[in-house]
Amino acid sequence: MFIVGLSHKTAPIEIREKFYLNPLQQDLLLSELKNHPQIAEAFVLSTCNRIEVYVKRSDPVINASFVVALIAKIKKINFDFDFSSFLYTHEGQEALDHLLRVSSGLESLVLGEKQILGQVKHSVERARELGTLSRYFNILTNLAIRTGKKSQHETSISHGGSSISWAAIEMAQKAAGNLQDKSVLVIGAGKMGEIALNHLHDLGVKKVYLMNRTGEKAEALATQYNGIPASFWNIKEMLTEVDICFCAVGAPHYILDKEKITSIMQGRQGRRLVLVDISMPRNIDPEVKTIPDVHLSSIDDLQEVVADTMKKRQSSVQEVESIIRQKILEFNVKIAKLEENPTSDFYQNQK
Repeated sequence: MFIVGLSHKTAPIEIREKFYLNPLQQDLLLSELKNHPQIAEAFVLSTCNRIEVYVKRSDPVINASFVVALIAKIKKINFDFDFSSFLYTHEGQEALDHLLRVSSGLESLVLGEKQILGQVKHSVERARELGTLSRYFNILTNLAIRTGKKSQHETSISHGGSSISWAAIEMAQKAAGNLQDKSVLVIGAGKMGEIALNHLHDLGVKKVYLMNRTGEKAEALATQYNGIPASFWNIKEMLTEVDICFCAVGAPHYILDKEKITSIMQGRQGRRLVLVDISMPRNIDPEVKTIPDVHLSSIDDLQEVVADTMKKRQSSVQEVESIIRQKILEFNVKIAKLEENPTSDFYQNQK
């Protein structure tokens, strides 16, 4: 097994967003990998904080440069800078350990976050649908998912808030104070947006607007969390009114640029606007933070919020690492049995 990737630990957001693969691009990469004669199995994990490609290869020519060239081809861009310092690679047992750590939340920006396990499951299911998983990776990924579940259920690694959306709300509270008496706009009704809505609802925020390209989804989620659906056509009016905006759209371009926010601030008459961009790639132009009375945070800024809270979870890290060691032993036993009798139906019993 071979892994090449980059994450919040090795690359800032402006680098990660260059490598970020949307669902269609992930499928195209899997197709390229599937058709390569020296790659037996593969899956791709692409989130706001990490982009990782997992392959079972028969030749070391399938290396980091090979994978990056495929990503550049699919994204139709040139990486005209030295990207080597941002990448990491893992092989064999080291790669196995890394995947289990990722699934358990030990490698996440928010230690123990629960969302990463769902993202791993989704990546695995997509690869299985596209036919890029076989016996080895099926056993491997099923084991990784069980490891993540066991870590969440049997330790305190995910105690309390543990998502990027939760950290974003903590950041907003640091910037704006108690949110209960504030008006909040959430742009984007995907998973991150929904988690943000849930947290805001639990905090008792009285006025929460939800804006999404699909009006029906916005209305359904708004109803579920006592929010108010809003139209994209009214984004300027909404940002003139609200105190805080969480952006979780994931559009391939900035939906809020410096010119638009400058115009909006003229109508706010000096009232501060707090913007938190948790999109990947970013959907708010970073130049916006130079505008007076605007406070802009992105994913990488959340680390300062996370640091204080994560101290409470550090005591569970050794417990999770013990679970991972046990699961690695379990995996090696299963693979040894499979290699003893490769034509058996042993794999079928692991699903």
